[in-house]
Amino acid sequence: MEQYNVIATSTFGIEGIVGEEVKALGFENVKVENGKVEYVSDGNGIARSNLWLRCADRVFIKLAEFKAESFEELFNGTNQIPWEKYIPENGEFIINAKSVKSKLFSLSDCQRIVKKSVAKRLSDYYEVEWLAETGDKFPVLVSILKDIVTVSLDTSGEGLHKRGYREMGNVAPMKETLAAAIVKISRWNGKIPLIDPMCGTGTILIEAAMIGRNIAPGISRKFISENWSFLGQAVYKEERKKAYDSMKYDLDMNIKGYDIDKKSISIARKNAELAGVDDTIDFEVQDASDLTSDVKYGYIISNPPYGERLSDKEKVKKLYGMMGKIYGGLDTWSKYIFTSHEDFENCFGKKATKNRKLYNGKIKSYLYQYFGPKPPKKK
Repeated sequence: MEQYNVIATSTFGIEGIVGEEVKALGFENVKVENGKVEYVSDGNGIARSNLWLRCADRVFIKLAEFKAESFEELFNGTNQIPWEKYIPENGEFIINAKSVKSKLFSLSDCQRIVKKSVAKRLSDYYEVEWLAETGDKFPVLVSILKDIVTVSLDTSGEGLHKRGYREMGNVAPMKETLAAAIVKISRWNGKIPLIDPMCGTGTILIEAAMIGRNIAPGISRKFISENWSFLGQAVYKEERKKAYDSMKYDLDMNIKGYDIDKKSISIARKNAELAGVDDTIDFEVQDASDLTSDVKYGYIISNPPYGERLSDKEKVKKLYGMMGKIYGGLDTWSKYIFTSHEDFENCFGKKATKNRKLYNGKIKSYLYQYFGPKPPKKK
């Protein structure tokens, strides 16, 4: 079967997590770099990557890499790619470009040159003067870094954070890919109780429940490459069947989500239902200050308010102080708090065992990790 060079892109700070996911899917010679993970895959592996990667942004087929310091070099390098292997005569090819520290910095000009080059190659091959572009879409990404051009095909279409279960969110919802990464970093495995005391619309807990039940995050959505003839619908059908067969619906999990906002809890319940995990999560309206638990060992994973607006900063400091007192009472629990607030540890009243820099969109944030003792092994 044909092999492809594949790039799974990632948000800064979670490339290692994406690399672990790629290896877990059975791929070898995995190369982790800033913002991406590279590996080799066949068509089934591309479908499997799109269905299963929880923390990646998109999955690309890398078509070529070459140096270009002029538009002529960009045109010629792009024209060397055998586009006819991928794009049919009526295929619509959409060009996106980005450039960093390169002589070719005008994105509109780069897009125009690449579009012209691809069209020239395809019209020559199909022996036509004009390409209708009325068929399936083929998004092309041209990335230029320090004059090195990487040309790739986007096999995902919409970003992989679009799981299909979140019809509604709150004012500033966390992306599903980031929520999954936070759960992965915590090493929560579904066998220990989990609480989010300020769960909002439930994204962290829903992602956790999907991990616990081994539900492929992309199983309920479509991908732009499903109709591509060189990959074929058969690979997605085959990989989807494997994904359905691997679900663990017999696993009992103890997951609870609380929030003071009734509307958010209502949305969280609906989202959990769409994700197929509503029977595993108890969502209730409750103030974070009322948090208690009779369970001896557990996890708290939460994304509390940041206090980005000046008027909210004092309120947030008080909130974090309250969290320190309440969570401190659960001294055998592990806590994972995600926030952009630089003074969180002082407000919380305790230095984290470990913290990890991550980005929520463009906002630099930290995952503050407080490790509780390991529960005794069951005899």
